Amino acid sequence: MASLLPFPAALIFGVPGAGKGTQGEILSRIPGFFHLSSGVIFRKLDPKSEEGRVVREYSARGELAPDDTTIQIFRNWLESQRVAERFRPKEHLLLLDGIPRNIRQCDMLGKLCDVKLIVHLTCHDEEAMIARIRRRAVLENRLDDASESVTRRRFEVYRQETLPVLEYYPQEIIREVESTGIHAEVLLECLKHLVPVLRSNFPRKGLPES
Repeated sequence: MASLLPFPAALIFGVPGAGKGTQGEILSRIPGFFHLSSGVIFRKLDPKSEEGRVVREYSARGELAPDDTTIQIFRNWLESQRVAERFRPKEHLLLLDGIPRNIRQCDMLGKLCDVKLIVHLTCHDEEAMIARIRRRAVLENRLDDASESVTRRRFEVYRQETLPVLEYYPQEIIREVESTGIHAEVLLECLKHLVPVLRSNFPRKGLPES
């Protein structure tokens, strides 16, 4: 991995179905942001590989893949993007989506990523999120979203293992964004918090940092 470690990063955080992937994908089209979704990476794994088999086995139950496997996949994929110059550490703020998913992963990522901000996409209607995930399963042919019982298990795992991540990081870097508005409204709120982080960590020559 490059000598610029740890990489400045922001977490796009929230319950399953909150819109993390949608906002991350939109933001990735804006210069200065590099979206990294663990779910997308996992779905691209060769199902015949050992890593692919393990991830699919846990995903099928709505549970988290083992931490060591998750972080190794993350490191390998990020390094491949850096080598291919798609991820440019001197220009890009990493947007982490779906990782870290528990406290141990926070510890393991500490030497890799310096988390500057957490955008917490909030929604207090769990049934609305489950309905959104069902629609996504049909529209995107996502088999991991097709089972309602598995989806409900994912929410249990989120509450038990992932939600405590918010207590791991300093509270002053957490910004809550209501995720049930139209995409443009949510994007505007996300950018309001992300742009200052981008400017302070990647100042353009000849322009003030603040």
